Amino acid sequence: MTRPFSLQPVLELMQTRTDEATRRLGQLIANESDARNKLALLQQYRDDYAARFQQAAGNGLSPAAWANFQDFIGRIDEAISQQGIALGVQQQRTAAGQAHYREQRAKLKALDTLSQRHRASESIIEGRREQKLLDEFAARTRDRASD
Repeated sequence: MTRPFSLQPVLELMQTRTDEATRRLGQLIANESDARNKLALLQQYRDDYAARFQQAAGNGLSPAAWANFQDFIGRIDEAISQQGIALGVQQQRTAAGQAHYREQRAKLKALDTLSQRHRASESIIEGRREQKLLDEFAARTRDRASD
């Protein structure tokens, strides 16, 4: 009769934690991608608006229109700056999530290795037990045959 792996509940807990870390890391990567896309969209919008400003300035602008264009470009630049900060924060969160995932995976791998060693040891013990029974059976059969 093989003994159960005494750390099986811990192994299952680590599997659950690793699965959760994997799910969380996927979410963090998606959030970082969204932040990067928003930044790119803002930058593209700023470039398009600046091109329209250049074209309008070439055709002549009133001082009020000039001020409106400049004010709006300033707001877009501020939004780009804020989104750049948000992207940096998200990149830090993703890096922390990756580190946490690697840590959980390493713990799971260590426990899984112990589990495999336990199973191998139990298999050897079971094999020896079976061999002993076969040897005893063969000895009894031989003893009966010699009687």
